[in-house]
Amino acid sequence: MVIAMRPENNLSRIGHLSEETEFFTPMPTGYQPGKTKYVIVVGTVMSGLGKGIFSSSLAKILQDKGLVVAPIKLEGYLNRDSGTLNPFRHGEVFVLDDGMECDMDLGTYERMLNQDLSRLNFTTSGQIFSSVLEKERAGRYLGRDVQMIPHVTGEVKLRLRELATAAEADVVFVEIGGTVGDVENAYFIEAVREMSYEEGPANFCFVALTYIVAPTALGEQKSKPAQMNLKLLNAAGIHPNIIACRAASPVSTKVREKIALFANVPMDRVFSMHDCDSVYVISEMLRGAGIDAAVIDLLGLSDKTDSAAEESARKTWASYIARFRGALHPVTIGIIGKYTTVRDSYASIIHAIEHAGAYAGAKVQLEWVDSADLSDANVADRLRGLHGVIVPGGFGVRGVDGKIACVKYAREHGIPYLGLCYGMQIAVIEFARNVCGLTHACSTEIEPDCPQPVIDLLPEQKKIEGLGGNMRLGGFDLVLTPGSMIAELCGGAERIRLRFRHRYEVDPKYVAALEEHGLIFSGRSPDHPIMQVLELPRSKHPFFLATQAHPELTSRPLRPQPMFIGLVRAALTKSGVLAENVRELTARGMSPSDSLGATAAQA
Repeated sequence: MVIAMRPENNLSRIGHLSEETEFFTPMPTGYQPGKTKYVIVVGTVMSGLGKGIFSSSLAKILQDKGLVVAPIKLEGYLNRDSGTLNPFRHGEVFVLDDGMECDMDLGTYERMLNQDLSRLNFTTSGQIFSSVLEKERAGRYLGRDVQMIPHVTGEVKLRLRELATAAEADVVFVEIGGTVGDVENAYFIEAVREMSYEEGPANFCFVALTYIVAPTALGEQKSKPAQMNLKLLNAAGIHPNIIACRAASPVSTKVREKIALFANVPMDRVFSMHDCDSVYVISEMLRGAGIDAAVIDLLGLSDKTDSAAEESARKTWASYIARFRGALHPVTIGIIGKYTTVRDSYASIIHAIEHAGAYAGAKVQLEWVDSADLSDANVADRLRGLHGVIVPGGFGVRGVDGKIACVKYAREHGIPYLGLCYGMQIAVIEFARNVCGLTHACSTEIEPDCPQPVIDLLPEQKKIEGLGGNMRLGGFDLVLTPGSMIAELCGGAERIRLRFRHRYEVDPKYVAALEEHGLIFSGRSPDHPIMQVLELPRSKHPFFLATQAHPELTSRPLRPQPMFIGLVRAALTKSGVLAENVRELTARGMSPSDSLGATAAQA
């Protein structure tokens, strides 16, 4: 369609797909050019600089001002989603409520913005190329030879505009994965360059994250790698408006001056994003540097901001930071898994523990235990000094025996226990073997022909073929047993919603035997014979809780997840802080509006 546009943009040049012109791009229905602004965040020098942390922190500041923000992550890999990625290579797989398996940065956005995101907020090269090829097969390009420009870049621009339309966003934050110069993200960078031309410079703000090296032998910060990589960005046709300099310590004025000079960026828009004690203080660091004011000025958004809303949001956020920094009572919680050498594999668990610790006034130290090195012979020594343990999710057989040994020891010695996904399945296997007398109990994932498969694929799942096809993904409701521990933690709620990512379930034919021996299935699917939460009665154990879900995915700084709060409370009591003091700490830690009941209602 031909679109007549405002004079400050170039979309009036766009024509029908059938016209012999290079100026075309697909447009979603209802899109209004110029209504939405775009902040593009790219990385230089190396990956892992914290583009997601920066982007979400800046987005939060604009959200505080009353603006509607929507993030999107553009990933260069050819996978359609992150579901088959090894945590050792790419960190945890974060699952959205609609079932999209995505990059861990989406978790950062959800936690920072307190938003539930969807598949519209995550795009990979696999998705882009698949969509282009499907359209080519369907004749959607009307005989044109399909090329990287304009068709593939046009598909990227379509995704950004679809998000802007669906979210009715004032600002869309676009994080481009990888670094400038990578082959796989070059067409993403080209797409946003084209889009800035089409929409007009007043609607785009480009931010470059770079890295300032500080070789130990030299004893000073050096900016040359940053300078060279910023030149690559300029060569791609993009001139950054803002430069964030990552470093271990504050970046010196001298280095910032060099960056400003060689990148042609005003000095007050080159700022230090150095390491700090929590990612949740980055937003105030940006605000203090005036980056939010620069973005508002560049995009002409001052008329849409609300200073009163911003002040209120800042106070609320500051109260969380104060609780986090003011937590005094030390407890140690062990994470018993097989990806413990890569902390990003458990990023959401780490954050959920931090949220719960701030709530309960606990200074939580994490002890990482590789389950592959754990056995009945050494479990007592390895778990000595722990006030609580978590067995997280995972797939495959490696480290299973160590996890079973951990669950047995925690159950028998009163160590607060929280099992997540695989951690619930392991708890069922251990209980079946050592309490119910089912000595051959196992999971068909671990032992396909085991004689007592207490964990198995449900019959309807076995009919679904293809890796990932029989996964239970995304948000599902749970019905809670009244009076149970999980119901109490969730403020007496009868139903909650959690996110799942698994194939195997507790086999329904073993449920009665497990319950007869004292195991309580306190959370179930409302529509299927699926056990989703188990616990031991408090007369038998101070805190033994496990869920087939991943509750860590829905924990937020201002809305900590109830199961993690329960674990931290129990760990405090285990450490010697009396139960009544735990309740007092909790009461001081949160306001009534942030109670567990509110937490559960919004979970």
